[in-house]
Amino acid sequence: MVTYVVRRLITAALILLGASFLVYNLTALSGDPLEEFRASNQPNAAQLMQARSQLLDLATPAPIRYFKWLGGAAGCFAGHCDLGKNLAGQPVTQALGQALVQTLTLVTGATILAILVGVALGIITALRQYSALDYGVTFLAFLFFSLPIFWVAVLLKEYGAIGFNNFLAHPDIPIATALGVGIVVGIIAGVVSAGAVRRRLIIGAIVFAFVTLVLEVASITQWFRYPGLGLGVILIAGVGIAFGVTVLTAGLQNRRALYAALTTVVIGVAAYFPMQPLLNLATPLMIVILAVVTVAVGIAVGYFWGGYDRSQGMRAGGITAFIVGALIMLDRFMQSWPAYFDNGLVRGRPIATIGAGTPNLQADFWSSGIDTFTHLILPTVALVLISLASYTRYTRSSMLEVMNMDYIRTARAKGVSERSVVMRHAFRNALIPISTVVALDIGQLIGGAVITETVFSVHGMGFMFLDGISHVDPNPVMGVFLCVAITALFFNLVADLIYSALDPRVRVK
Repeated sequence: MVTYVVRRLITAALILLGASFLVYNLTALSGDPLEEFRASNQPNAAQLMQARSQLLDLATPAPIRYFKWLGGAAGCFAGHCDLGKNLAGQPVTQALGQALVQTLTLVTGATILAILVGVALGIITALRQYSALDYGVTFLAFLFFSLPIFWVAVLLKEYGAIGFNNFLAHPDIPIATALGVGIVVGIIAGVVSAGAVRRRLIIGAIVFAFVTLVLEVASITQWFRYPGLGLGVILIAGVGIAFGVTVLTAGLQNRRALYAALTTVVIGVAAYFPMQPLLNLATPLMIVILAVVTVAVGIAVGYFWGGYDRSQGMRAGGITAFIVGALIMLDRFMQSWPAYFDNGLVRGRPIATIGAGTPNLQADFWSSGIDTFTHLILPTVALVLISLASYTRYTRSSMLEVMNMDYIRTARAKGVSERSVVMRHAFRNALIPISTVVALDIGQLIGGAVITETVFSVHGMGFMFLDGISHVDPNPVMGVFLCVAITALFFNLVADLIYSALDPRVRVK
């Protein structure tokens, strides 16, 4: 394997060298960087033109300039990285660091959500092939995939930000609106549920009554202005999570795994009030430490309960502990919502349409987190909707192919539970083609989302790349290209190595 990796790295270096030469020269020859000064009436236009020419070294031909740039870029592997300066005179390495943070903040969450939701929907639709749910998910996936991202972003700005901010000023939900939403959600729940017609009608009626009741209670209590989960909701949700996690990780027949998950919920609920004073002093490092401790407690509970498969109980306890801890954190964020909402810089319109944060906002950890979330929610939703289709369809087709294999029928004939058939046998093998798509998409994260960053005024890698192209400035373009190319080549290699980990028949040599 070492020989294989070394050979791939040498090939990647040669590909990177040739591609960078082409990109640099295409960018340098794509326009005239002095065009804005040639038609200028400013008295110092000649001096500005001379300064721009010296900054970009326009007296040297583009191919020669590339090798000068390559010499500075090679220093990145020797400890002194010099990728030149942009038109503002800022070192590209410094600009890259700032843009990279913005891009990763924007795109990472959207990609993770798209992968998780897309893979989950793909598995569900494969298991319920040709059902109403399958047709509905397929239709919506391709609908969002075909929509222009800028159009989706504008609609989200109009209704998800402006319209919702107007609603938050007077968060009253008329009974007719609550009934209408309840009817729509109830019909959808009845259509996508499995079983006989009577069972679907019962599910639709229950969902209709629940949604209508929740909306009316939220309107009466002004929940959208003063949100919160509370201990009761965390307890009820935690019990449901414990059962769901146990079903996926161990199966309900493993009672000790279920007891471990439920015990973890009880511990989390018992720690709710004692943790509040500590959470008031929260910092990012403290939250990370608390998360590690929470998962460790869940694993320890699973180990204590033991059983015929102790690892299943530990897994169920650890996952349940993490989710319950996340619910407690979410409740604490909600407690800080009124203070953030009434902040003078927010002015009662919390859902932002541009930027990555509120300028000059002085706030604690929780209000700062809310500010980051409200600025990221719209671009994240836009990217998730557009990216969902590929993960859903790849997972669905891969799962359908695997579920028809002989070893799946053999496992069922042996009496293996359906959960084990789907999660342990089918899903792992279905991940092999999906891993290629996921690895390549993660490798492209650093490139940013050019259109999304432009619409929402996020100065990330995509914005930096577009700005360099528009001003015929190769240095920032090459900085972005270098990051994207190295990451893409690296994750290509990772995808090949994942094959050998997922499929024992594949050997990397």
